[in-house]
Amino acid sequence: MGEVYDPSKDWQLPGPNGTPHAGSYGSGPGSGSGGGGAGFQYDVETLRELAREWNDLANEFADDQGNARVIAIARGPGLEYASGGNAELVRQSGKALMTTLQEREDYCRAMAAKFEAALGKYSSTEDVNQTEIKQTGGSL
Repeated sequence: MGEVYDPSKDWQLPGPNGTPHAGSYGSGPGSGSGGGGAGFQYDVETLRELAREWNDLANEFADDQGNARVIAIARGPGLEYASGGNAELVRQSGKALMTTLQEREDYCRAMAAKFEAALGKYSSTEDVNQTEIKQTGGSL
């Protein structure tokens, strides 16, 4: 199992010998991808942390949508034509901001779901391996 991903660390990409490092991109020997194509390799803790971080970011976008709603319902400061026209433009901008923030939230939730799905696959593989070891009389 590789090292837990730390975004502040200077991670190395796979070297000429194809040896992947934690969180690295590649399909070299030991990458778990069988050499059939590119992919990422993460350990369980890294997957959990990435899912949590994506969900945290999604929550921030959800919070920001509340602030955008205030912009989307803005009213002009007075009854004159210029104030009303300006407020309409501000409301349009607020609605566009709300749409963008919702799209960002949805994207982050989808990314978190991908890491959570990978965790599920990892867990299923571990369960199968444990069962096979126990059936052969071994122990973990």
